[in-house]
Amino acid sequence: MAQYRVDAEYVKEINDTHNELRSLISNKKCAPLMLRLAWHHAGTYEYDAIAKTSTGGPNGSIRNPQELNHSANRGLKTAVELCEQVKVKHPKISYADLYQLAGVVAVEVTGGLTIHFVPGRKDSLESPKEGRLPDAKQGASHLREVFYRMVLNDKDIVALSGGHTLGKAHKDRSDFEGQWTRDPLKFDNSYFVELLKPESKGLLKLPTDKVLVEDPKFRKYVELYAKDEKAFFSDYAASHKKLSELGFNPNYYSKLDKAVLGVVIASTVVILSYLLELY
Repeated sequence: MAQYRVDAEYVKEINDTHNELRSLISNKKCAPLMLRLAWHHAGTYEYDAIAKTSTGGPNGSIRNPQELNHSANRGLKTAVELCEQVKVKHPKISYADLYQLAGVVAVEVTGGLTIHFVPGRKDSLESPKEGRLPDAKQGASHLREVFYRMVLNDKDIVALSGGHTLGKAHKDRSDFEGQWTRDPLKFDNSYFVELLKPESKGLLKLPTDKVLVEDPKFRKYVELYAKDEKAFFSDYAASHKKLSELGFNPNYYSKLDKAVLGVVIASTVVILSYLLELY
């Protein structure tokens, strides 16, 4: 995936966009939807180890009506339209960066860790064929096939599944109805706590949720995250970052670009620490 050249002006635009997204997501209470957008935006990535080529991934193509109409993306038109309100105010930022930044902010405003975000993704309207995203009706072999294709591992699968602590499933979007946790707007480890309960009255457990407990290689992470929220937060942040950078090489930047990024990102962390006290 090609990259924008990231200079001080572009990083300032990223910071301004971050603040705009924070306000929008907090006011609209749409963090779960924005996180789903970021996941589905990146989750089409496919690496061909033999040909050493890659396609799909977080390149902005999900705004393409053809891809947006894929069955797995039902309901995401609303998220794309909300992001467009931000894009109009910050036209310099790529759609690819915008959608991934929205996912990062969604985790932040609901109580998760600040995920280190590196900008520079370039836009494309070349969409992959339908069928690359996970199917909630499938089992362990399907999950591994999908995530291994993205060069992610078992720990990534379980950690990213923990993002279901946010939001609800809607019948008109996924053929399932219900929420995974008691508070669908709070990012915590309760998804894993509920998974380990024999009965979670009123809460949703999809086939792809249940398999995390049934498969011993997955279950060890479920048990860890259920008892250690800090471990979950740390692993989730690392896995989310990997997902958001599939096919994107942050090391592309020159020494000057990295220096600029380092200064501005450090400043952003300080600002975020202050903002978190206000929410």
